[in-house]
Amino acid sequence: MEGTLWKWTNYWNGWQTRWFVLENGILSYYKSQEEVNQGCKGSVKISVCQINVNTIDNTRLDLVIPGQQHMYLRAPSPQDRQKWLVALGSAKACVDSKGDAIVTGLEDTNALCHKKSELRLYCDLMMQQVHAVKSAATSEEGPEVQKIEDASSLLTATCDTFIRTLEDIMKLTSTLGGNGVPFDMGRANISKCASKLQSTNKTPRQSLSRSVSQENR
Repeated sequence: MEGTLWKWTNYWNGWQTRWFVLENGILSYYKSQEEVNQGCKGSVKISVCQINVNTIDNTRLDLVIPGQQHMYLRAPSPQDRQKWLVALGSAKACVDSKGDAIVTGLEDTNALCHKKSELRLYCDLMMQQVHAVKSAATSEEGPEVQKIEDASSLLTATCDTFIRTLEDIMKLTSTLGGNGVPFDMGRANISKCASKLQSTNKTPRQSLSRSVSQENR
């Protein structure tokens, strides 16, 4: 995924537009899309970040490496922020579970903490998206079909990512429990759950349907 986001630089320059590219678990940013070939101005590995949803500004998202640095970002719109949050969360989940490798001891505990943080992120997102669907469906001027379709599509993607993250948590929990047998919901079951979630989020037309290398620049 790639696109324009506003990045907080410092109190002198404030928010500045930057071109962001999320690829292979790394979020890199450039001064502009035209300067991508000139090298990035900074990057962060998503696997070591906490992804926070700002509850006051619905366009804000913060990437935090505990005890180190913060990257404060703003999206052009709430919908764009939600797309970035889902993409970032999915990238983090994929990197953490790549190859379904199982780590032990402290690494396992840290991984579990990260996963729980992701789960809270997706819970916050789902609540916002459900509210968006409800607001559009109960508009005084009648159901706003396009808004319901957009919010439902985002909600389906968030639910799918929520399920994958929950599966990872169950695997880690089983390993930490000492039985040595990782929990596996099975991709078929996940697909079935995702399918059910999608069918319950039809529109009115259908049924009334991380390591940081960055500077303040």
